Amino acid sequence: MTQAIAPRAAATTTGGVAFRVRALLLLLLAVIGAVLAGAAPASAHAALTGSDPQQGAVVGRAPTQVSLTFSEKVAMSDDSVRVLDPQGKRVDTGKATDLGGTTYGVKLHSGLPDGTFTVTYQVVSADSHPVSGAFTFSVGAPSQTSVALSDPAVGGGVVGALYGVGRYVSYAGFILLVGGAAFVLACWQRGAGVRPVQRLVVSGWLALTGATLALLLLRGSYVGSGKVGDIFDLTLLGQVLQTKAGAALVSRLLLLAAGALFIAVLFGAYARRDEADATDEGDASGRSDASDKGDGSDKGGVDADAEKRDLTFGLAIGGAVVAAGLAASWAMAEHASTGIQAGLAMPVDVLHLLAVAVWLGGLSALLVALFRAPAETQIDAAAVRRFSRLAFGSVTVLAATGIYQSWRQVGSWSALTGTWYGQLLLIKIGLVAVLVGIAWISRRWTAQLSEAPQAKVLATAGAKAGAGTGTTAGTTAGTTALAELRTKQPTKVPANSRDSSSGGSDSRNADSRDSNSGHSNSRDSHSADSRRAAQLARQQTAVATARQKRLRDADPARAGLRRSVLAEAGVAVVLLAVTTVLTSTEPGRTEEAAKQATSSSSQRSGPLSLKLPFDTGGQDGKGTAEVTLAPARVGGNEMHVYVERPNGKAFDIPEVKVAFTLKAKKIGPLPVTPDHIATGHWSAIGVQIPMAGDWEIALTVRTSDIDQTTVTKNAKIG
Repeated sequence: MTQAIAPRAAATTTGGVAFRVRALLLLLLAVIGAVLAGAAPASAHAALTGSDPQQGAVVGRAPTQVSLTFSEKVAMSDDSVRVLDPQGKRVDTGKATDLGGTTYGVKLHSGLPDGTFTVTYQVVSADSHPVSGAFTFSVGAPSQTSVALSDPAVGGGVVGALYGVGRYVSYAGFILLVGGAAFVLACWQRGAGVRPVQRLVVSGWLALTGATLALLLLRGSYVGSGKVGDIFDLTLLGQVLQTKAGAALVSRLLLLAAGALFIAVLFGAYARRDEADATDEGDASGRSDASDKGDGSDKGGVDADAEKRDLTFGLAIGGAVVAAGLAASWAMAEHASTGIQAGLAMPVDVLHLLAVAVWLGGLSALLVALFRAPAETQIDAAAVRRFSRLAFGSVTVLAATGIYQSWRQVGSWSALTGTWYGQLLLIKIGLVAVLVGIAWISRRWTAQLSEAPQAKVLATAGAKAGAGTGTTAGTTAGTTALAELRTKQPTKVPANSRDSSSGGSDSRNADSRDSNSGHSNSRDSHSADSRRAAQLARQQTAVATARQKRLRDADPARAGLRRSVLAEAGVAVVLLAVTTVLTSTEPGRTEEAAKQATSSSSQRSGPLSLKLPFDTGGQDGKGTAEVTLAPARVGGNEMHVYVERPNGKAFDIPEVKVAFTLKAKKIGPLPVTPDHIATGHWSAIGVQIPMAGDWEIALTVRTSDIDQTTVTKNAKIG
């Protein structure tokens, strides 16, 4: 009866584990689907903050070039900026030039007609994300245009979705590879020989390698046309290899080659050495007897321990170098590589990524160890406590580096709540808080863990033996059980082994008599015995496995730890998806700067009118001057100045001068001397405003040979 029930019990336990794993995978797919369905094309990380001519400007004469100013450095190709006339024909020379700072320009052909011109641009920001847009300006007067003004969906479509999935898989692979290996070396060295843990780390390496190759192929189409057919374009691939993002991806592949060697040593020589040490523990009494005889086995054991420590140290150093290099392949090409304090931000980003990997990757390895490790190699309480301390340190580093990165990318409280990046960051902070809360519950379960389940088995075996033969015998039985548990392998047992007490010679004589009676009957009997032996071995293995799993599940603290760790893993899946979207979103600091530039350019929709009271201090020296500017945009404007006495009557004065200064850009003062038109009226045509912004307008009036004053007022122009 026991043999019939045990396999079903084992199947039930295995089915429960499989159900949990399937549920976690479904959660992962649901999160990815929701994120990709709700996300727009990849947000630009560089914003257009200005142009000359300005968007919507009407200029009197055709410019010789068009310049664009971005919030950070961008990469341009020959066709990055295009200028189209009202009929849709290109009027630029085709090659963009760097004008200094973050401003780029393209030359225009001479003899351009009047009308509305369209400027389109498609560049790559310094943090490797595509940026595109378009705007118009007019020469002489606005006109009809055949060009459809719309932003190209760069970074979107099927290619954009595939690129987003590739980024997610690469992050997940990095976490499993680095975190799983760190868990084995720092917390549970016996885990190097556990197949489920090995599969976890190797899966991380395969996922990261495959995703990196996919990103390398997708990159050219992702920042360019967005067409699926361009994915395998070798010309685009060659161009990608010459960019910063391409160099980072190639560096990652080279480091992954070194990572493959690291994995081979970790799960090869290192795992075999640990298994040999475990076998030696089961044979401790034999080594003790040999030591008494002076055969030098103690010295051999010390040498073996020293070799293991040296190997562990070498793997730790080599693994740390590879892990830091992999993390740097992100830091050198994304958010940390541009903006303020880039020299400090990149090493901080490396620490941030490593802390995430050690925490969440170690959590994944712990989850596998709790649910999938064989009964004879269950993780012990000491290893769980070591990981608890390691995770606490990782969370501390994660919090410190995360605060710095948040300040650097957001910059203000308004950006934290008023931008998509800030809102995603708040969601991420909330998920991390939930994860830390569940981790605190796991830490409580860890504190309640008793000895490992296999130790309980040994204690039970020792108690049973001690009840009949004394304490010493019980201890010996427990030690023997440990050795059998670690080295036990299923063996084929002959069906007549139940009668083995009668002696091996009787069996051989019987086999000899059967052989003499006929070879055919002997072969049939031997085949039947083999089948019965194999069936018996399978049944014994299933019974032993089911018994060990029941003993493992009987520990309430361990069962509670498995539940809390599973919950942590579920939250971590969602957290990783949010983080992936966050790295593809325009930082709050950049988004606010772009909004300010846009609002400045669209601040004025009509003429500007300012009234400036003045008093020169002399006779008839008081009055009010009204300065009007139309259309008050970048480019040519018409200015009028009207001077009145306090009683509202116009009067003439000897001199009127106006100066424009943009202090934020260190432009000006730009002097303008208007012409006298009529009593109390002066005018100037073609007053050039080179850039939008908060301009200071200084009016100088002279009412006599010695009485003069200057009054100022600020106004948004452009």
